[in-house]
Amino acid sequence: MDPAVLTLLVLAVASFFFATEIIPLAVTAMGAAIALGLLGVLTPAQVFAGLSNSTVVLFAGMFVVGAAMFQTGLAQKIGIAVVRRAGSDERKLMLALMVITVMLSSISSNTATVACLIPVVIQICAVARISAPPQLMALAIAANVGGTITMIGTPPNILMSATLETSGYPSFGFFEFAWIGIPLSILGILYMIFVGYKVCPHHIDRENIDDIVSEAPKDKKKMLICAVILGCVVLAMAFEKTIHVPMHMSAIIGALACVLTGCVSEKQAYDGIDWTTIFLFAGMLPVASAMDKSGAGAMIAGWVLDIIGSDPSPTVIMVAMFTLSCGLTQFMSNTASAALLAPIGISIAAGIGVSPLPVLMAIGIAASCAFTTPVATPPNTLILGPGKFHFMDYVKVGVPLAVLSMILCVVVIPMVWPL
Repeated sequence: MDPAVLTLLVLAVASFFFATEIIPLAVTAMGAAIALGLLGVLTPAQVFAGLSNSTVVLFAGMFVVGAAMFQTGLAQKIGIAVVRRAGSDERKLMLALMVITVMLSSISSNTATVACLIPVVIQICAVARISAPPQLMALAIAANVGGTITMIGTPPNILMSATLETSGYPSFGFFEFAWIGIPLSILGILYMIFVGYKVCPHHIDRENIDDIVSEAPKDKKKMLICAVILGCVVLAMAFEKTIHVPMHMSAIIGALACVLTGCVSEKQAYDGIDWTTIFLFAGMLPVASAMDKSGAGAMIAGWVLDIIGSDPSPTVIMVAMFTLSCGLTQFMSNTASAALLAPIGISIAAGIGVSPLPVLMAIGIAASCAFTTPVATPPNTLILGPGKFHFMDYVKVGVPLAVLSMILCVVVIPMVWPL
């Protein structure tokens, strides 16, 4: 059987188990990768390549740094300070959190931003005695939409500009994405405050609150050391290209420093890693690679082109390419889905005599609208364990936001980049 068909069949079965959670999410993810290996779509080495992926290593390192923030009391202290300033109103806290996250994600890695803020958010919720899941979901969504504001905010943005330039068209400017990125960020914030907040699961971590209330005095020296380590890690990630040290290496160095300085013990470091997140992401990375290399993604793109016909209107093209890009990015890398669709978008635009700029902008933005599954983007995966989310929680929150995002793009993009 054709590798593309086999990949789509495995993905369909995995989607069923993801939605029903009859078996654990991490088992489903690893099982899908192993199935593709047994079917010959992936080599044995490719099946387990996700375990050594740089993003998975980044996850592990930041989990340890986060555990050190808890153990030294740094996260608790930050949480108490924030609550004293912002109060305990859940929506006000959500607004402040999302604005900060959007700003950070627009100029730095959204994965690193979420990884650094998760322990702080959990402690803010514990101190304020409010439910953590809505705040964590808001954190992930803010990181995803915030990355669309600048060219460096997310890889698909860079890819769209590079594709245009390679094809002989003027590329997008550094802040040109802000014309749609800022409205999209505002939409994401308003949606979470008024709609997403109600849809998210609500449960309060009583054990964490009890730890805050009966908290023993912490070693201020270790708290300071942990703060310095965290600051150095964040700065190293922000200036990754300047100092030529990859983010995952900075995270691991930070984790080792936390253990060596006694901010967290070896056992506490191991316990602080959310292994469900690690194996879920590591399992789905080979599946995403199989979607790309087997031709499964291209097959789906072909089906969509057959549906829209040989002479579609520019608006239909935008809707179709947005839907396809957004759909693919829920189960495969947003960079891969954008790379797959960018040349298709240029070809279609040239074929009917319209500008490729709005088409590629729609593809790039849609690739960042990865709201509907826990494996769609690293920020989504990172909040899975801490928020005790189920697969369908992402679907309930993410699908309406994805639809609203598409409507916004169809209205705003042609106003800025005429078809």
